[in-house]
Amino acid sequence: MEERLQKILSESGYCSRRKAEELIKAGKVTKNGRPVKLGDKAGDRDIIAVDGERIFRPKRRKKLYIMLNKPRGYVTTMSDELDRRCVTDLLTGIEERVYPVGRLDRNSEGLLLFTNDGDFANLIMHPSRNVSKTYRVTVPSIVTDEQLAQMSQGIELDGKMTSPATVEVELATKERSVFRITIHEGRNRQVRRMCEAVGLEVARLKRVSVGPVKLGMLKPGTWRELTPEEIRALKNSHTADKPKRRG
Repeated sequence: MEERLQKILSESGYCSRRKAEELIKAGKVTKNGRPVKLGDKAGDRDIIAVDGERIFRPKRRKKLYIMLNKPRGYVTTMSDELDRRCVTDLLTGIEERVYPVGRLDRNSEGLLLFTNDGDFANLIMHPSRNVSKTYRVTVPSIVTDEQLAQMSQGIELDGKMTSPATVEVELATKERSVFRITIHEGRNRQVRRMCEAVGLEVARLKRVSVGPVKLGMLKPGTWRELTPEEIRALKNSHTADKPKRRG
């Protein structure tokens, strides 16, 4: 039975389905030595490779769903040409190959999901799902009502407005302010750039939840498997509570 190549790559644990599509478009994937195009299929006897590395299709593979409390100083990648510390270095004791669902930049910390289930990763990351992500932001200054309103209503980034966000202040002093911001998009460094756009310098940025799943008391640098309830809740995440733009 033949299956689409992006599905084969994701189910092998090599990468997410979206990343597989990017690799195929870039001409990095071959079938029996020949480059493939998006939509091509392969069977059990075909030899699939990415950049010359053969991809094997395991007959049985346990699907894993993991949360990591990412510390600062780690990059969200499987390997790094600059020899920086990678988040996968922290996933000790896991025999299956898993990959991150989304990303956190090097100086950010908090909840990062991993899986080897390509369908699950695609479900969480697909733009149409708009799965919420909540961050705890610390800035070394006071935050004005105007700045909070701007971030809540949307900020123009790269010529396009961000979706409305939910902002809740936890601490407000002249020296330091802490607030939580919930967004429903996944633009590159979005929360940092939103803060910069309204004149706020981010001292600390920590993701505390993805959809209904919360980081809780998980210690920095450690991981655990998601519970069946958490997995179901993520799969059933929707945008019903997404705030609407005002005006």
